[in-house]
Amino acid sequence: MLSEYQKFFTARPTPQIAKDLLGRLLVFHGRKGDVGGWIVETEAYVGEQDSASHAFGGRRTDYSESLYGMPGNLYIYQIRSHYCVDIVVQDTEEPQGILIRALEPALGIEQMIENRGQDGFNLTNGPGKLMQALGVQSRSMDGQPMEHAALQVDLSTERRIPAKIIAGPRIGVNAQGKDALKDYRFIVAGNPYVSKMKRRDADDLTHGWR
Repeated sequence: MLSEYQKFFTARPTPQIAKDLLGRLLVFHGRKGDVGGWIVETEAYVGEQDSASHAFGGRRTDYSESLYGMPGNLYIYQIRSHYCVDIVVQDTEEPQGILIRALEPALGIEQMIENRGQDGFNLTNGPGKLMQALGVQSRSMDGQPMEHAALQVDLSTERRIPAKIIAGPRIGVNAQGKDALKDYRFIVAGNPYVSKMKRRDADDLTHGWR
């Protein structure tokens, strides 16, 4: 039987879950204290039929095995020198996931700046950047149930509500793939920590929250 936590990550379309993650707190309980921030950008990947997915066409490797696990599990992978985190969604053996692309820092900000060696909006405005800022630079938590892992979405903390959510194409996927232009990327409109956010589009007053 699924826990209440696991149920959050299944039984509804993956893009809907990806939108519901916006405004929720992602926390890493590290050795130097808690660090984390509000999720402001996500991307949905909808499994074997999705040309941008690691599971496209039924592809399954030891590296991506965690993607086939329980809803709410972590799928941590590496692109070149950068680590990224997906949350596994849907039922076991249904390899769908949601990439956490950007955070607005909220906890342990000074530690995040030290981890990253940078501050400002560039601290967490990309999937590799946020993992570096959190201090997660390995795949040691790959496959772990997020509700028991050191890295988790805190579903007990009240969610911040975006004033507006914008959907658009995902970033960095194969432009020739059949699903390259699907609107599976979701952002808090106007939040300056969204990756590739143009300064003229950023809301410096409210950061896009109600």
